[in-house]
Amino acid sequence: MYRIAIVNSSSFGKYFPEHIERLKKIGDVERFTLPGDLHGKELAEKLMGFNIIVASVTPFYDKEFFEYKDETLLITRHGIGYNNIDIKSATEKGTIVTKVPGIVEREAVAETAVALLMTVIRKIREASLTAREGKWEERAKFIGWEVKDKIVGIIGYGNIGSRVGEILKNGFNAKIIAYDPNIPPEVLKEKGVEPVSLEELIRNSDIISLNASLNEKSRHMISDKEFSMMKDNVIIINTARGELMDEEALIRAIKSGKVAGVGLDVMKDEPPDPQNPLLHMENVVVTPHIAAYTYECLKGMGDKVVADVERVVNQEIPEEIINKEVLERLPWIKKS
Repeated sequence: MYRIAIVNSSSFGKYFPEHIERLKKIGDVERFTLPGDLHGKELAEKLMGFNIIVASVTPFYDKEFFEYKDETLLITRHGIGYNNIDIKSATEKGTIVTKVPGIVEREAVAETAVALLMTVIRKIREASLTAREGKWEERAKFIGWEVKDKIVGIIGYGNIGSRVGEILKNGFNAKIIAYDPNIPPEVLKEKGVEPVSLEELIRNSDIISLNASLNEKSRHMISDKEFSMMKDNVIIINTARGELMDEEALIRAIKSGKVAGVGLDVMKDEPPDPQNPLLHMENVVVTPHIAAYTYECLKGMGDKVVADVERVVNQEIPEEIINKEVLERLPWIKKS
């Protein structure tokens, strides 16, 4: 008997109900909306009896969760990031963890990064609110900048970061520099991008786009020291993970005038505290983690999640397994 929990993934099945219908052919399906910071024993108790989990960016499936949780065959991420899942503990538990291939989200997230950039750099939100209030005579105060000839520093030039670079280079005639410790400099050069160190990027960029994955090394890679090295009036866009930047340091940099504008689709806490200063600053645009929310992307994500579930229940190996070593612990799954 299969029981499937859809946890905090409000978009799954909403626009493509066939995804839910396919899961219902496999077993019981139940939706859960849980606090984003829930974890450990308490989370395990909420999901006890469910052997398949469709997971969002929250809550946190940590070591304690797997210690208390009963058998869990599969956790399939309805997305590409998986920093909220303890992969080592999942493997020890015999739980397969899968994700959506990055290519599925590439266009949607990259386009959102560019949309946030244009909204911030041209002060679109403030201008729109003023127009709605009938204050057309105030239009002269909404002076922005052009992207053309600006130096755009992209942190993380993988699947999504490279697409952001392509759009801004080919569509806006920006100069692209990139920092990515996982990509050889010669490969970046082949892409028409200047490879630089993180410090060089921070010092020289007019615009910074964060597109890196979150791990222990990248957490708070941008903090007070890095903000102090940036150009005055720098623009920062983050569509990756909120904890890549130290939020308190970001707030200080904005208040000091060092940072001219920020576009965020991700934050440290999701949802954030309503009193978070970033939500109340005129030069900060915040969206509620919607970068992947296009019809095309959601269909691709849902197709992948359902295919993962179908393959596992048929004792077949799903694609995009994060912890492939877990297969050695699963004699029931077909290895060929």
